[in-house]
Amino acid sequence: MREPVLFAIPFFLLLLILEWTAARKLERLTEAEQPASGAYLSRDAWASISMGLASIATMGVWKFLALLGYAALYACVAPWHLSPTKWYTWVIAIVGVDVLFYAYHRTAHRVRLIWATHQAHHSSRYFNFATALRQKWNNSGEIIMWIPLPLLGVPPWMVFTSFSISLIYQFWVHTEHIDKLPRAFEFVFNTPSHHRVHHGMDPEYLDKNYGGILIIWDRLFGSFQPELFRPHYGLTKPVTTFNIWKLQTHEYAAIARDVRSATRWRDRLGYVVGPPGWQPAAGATAGPRLARFAR
Repeated sequence: MREPVLFAIPFFLLLLILEWTAARKLERLTEAEQPASGAYLSRDAWASISMGLASIATMGVWKFLALLGYAALYACVAPWHLSPTKWYTWVIAIVGVDVLFYAYHRTAHRVRLIWATHQAHHSSRYFNFATALRQKWNNSGEIIMWIPLPLLGVPPWMVFTSFSISLIYQFWVHTEHIDKLPRAFEFVFNTPSHHRVHHGMDPEYLDKNYGGILIIWDRLFGSFQPELFRPHYGLTKPVTTFNIWKLQTHEYAAIARDVRSATRWRDRLGYVVGPPGWQPAAGATAGPRLARFAR
């Protein structure tokens, strides 16, 4: 009932307005290779904001469903119950959510069915605070990924609160107006520089920097990439619409078309659980490393 993200919304909007005003390019979409640094396009920004507002409702539904399952696991299966008054319980909850978010996020870029949910967040050619609000409406993957936490005795409400803290943290890393921060901070935490790489469609930046609050997971598991140059943002195969329903669902429709066109069951399975851009070996013109070339 006390959702931290709801309390953060006024601050999100204040920072967004300040950045939007500073950009001074609200209606200008140039023919250049990419938009100017820090630029906004009104229709793009409103699409992001609309998706964010809708996600508040959809996430509430998913969290309610998760609460039922988590409460059962916490009450009936967990071998112990961690006290929310102990500092280490909060460390377990926040760090646990963060490492599980990394695992979910990396999976979302490598399994097409999950990518169909996540790709909406990457669909903007702009990188700004509005892009941070361009959230998915299907949180089922994350709900499943959090199951270990109530099994470890973390109270369900702490799981949700910890994920909200992660979402609030990740808002500020969606900007081009903050350069690289002190080296020690950049080594441990996710920063705008790291997250710009994650949103880049350049070959050097594909499938990198999945961290939420901490970037150390990427360093440990080989998915870290420092920012070498300003990225080109968006999907490698752009979705030229501002219709928020199409932005959320177009990849699901593409999966359905590919599955219908396949003649072998293993190809149908590949289209669903293979990486984005996967093609059957017989007719492929490129291998699975196309990963985000369906973006």
